[in-house]
Amino acid sequence: MSLPSEQNWLVLHHLITDLNKKGYEMPGGINPEMGLIRSTISSYKRDPSHPDLINGLAKAEMSLNTIQGTLLTIAEQEGEDYVDEWLELLKKVMRGEEVFEFPKSRSTFLVNTPPGLTTGRINLKVPLAEERVQEIAEWNGLIIEFDDDVTIELHGDKPDLQVGLKEMGSFFLEE
Repeated sequence: MSLPSEQNWLVLHHLITDLNKKGYEMPGGINPEMGLIRSTISSYKRDPSHPDLINGLAKAEMSLNTIQGTLLTIAEQEGEDYVDEWLELLKKVMRGEEVFEFPKSRSTFLVNTPPGLTTGRINLKVPLAEERVQEIAEWNGLIIEFDDDVTIELHGDKPDLQVGLKEMGSFFLEE
């Protein structure tokens, strides 16, 4: 299930793409801002209960509204029918309809780090006993996530993460 803000982002992304194809120049800050908004939405989806992420999503939605106004002003140069076409898509989004499907990423190395923490990722040659990793993580105050049997993500303060990764260094040599 897609969030309304994610669908709004997708509609605006498609509008930017279409306007670019038609030869319109986008104001300088729109594309970087769209990237930040996408990251914010992804982070929120990963942990919708975190207060910082809830506030970040609210700010992202306000930014989307600002970008929407700018893009629709540019779109007016294409005529009323063109603007109405995009407004109809945006109305569908407001009603909670899924207008576009968000493409699934095949990348598994992109991680949304919890706010204020640093992330480390370990890819092992062979699976190992989960208890060994959990002991080191707990001892160093790290949050641990197992992506699969051989991929581990660690989140924590940078100095603690560095110590924990050093302690787990021997795991890389195991076969």
